[in-house]
Amino acid sequence: MKLKLELLVLPVSDVDRAKAFYERAGFRLDLDRAPVPEWRAVHLTPPGSETSIIFGKGLTSAEPGSTQGLYLAVTDIEAARQGLLERGVEVSEVFHDDKGLLFHGHAKGTVTHDVPGQGRLAGRHPDGASYGSYATFSDPDGNGWILQEITQRAPGR
Repeated sequence: MKLKLELLVLPVSDVDRAKAFYERAGFRLDLDRAPVPEWRAVHLTPPGSETSIIFGKGLTSAEPGSTQGLYLAVTDIEAARQGLLERGVEVSEVFHDDKGLLFHGHAKGTVTHDVPGQGRLAGRHPDGASYGSYATFSDPDGNGWILQEITQRAPGR
């Protein structure tokens, strides 16, 4: 059986502001529907992704900005970062983890897990390791995204 992740629900406080942000970041608008005043769905897809995001009115009771650790896989971390910057998105500097572990944290840089001694070091992974270099950004509500450079997929992926 195959299970493909299709859609992630993001909690936002201002639907139009979030829509403008994600369109500016290069996400493709797939749907914007409001069949009744109490409900609206905005569906967007990141460039090259099969998985989309959705937000709106009446979709979730989660607190705006509470979604963290949304990974976007990129083949060139510097180019992806520069592309977002050129679109007006504030993106962190590129960094890598000093322990070689999977980075988990808020886009603002706060590590949110209990891996002892994990920290961020400036720049790409020194060996250029796939899965080893990151940059982060947040939407206007604080939902946190992580760019992760993947140049060679792990076996079976």
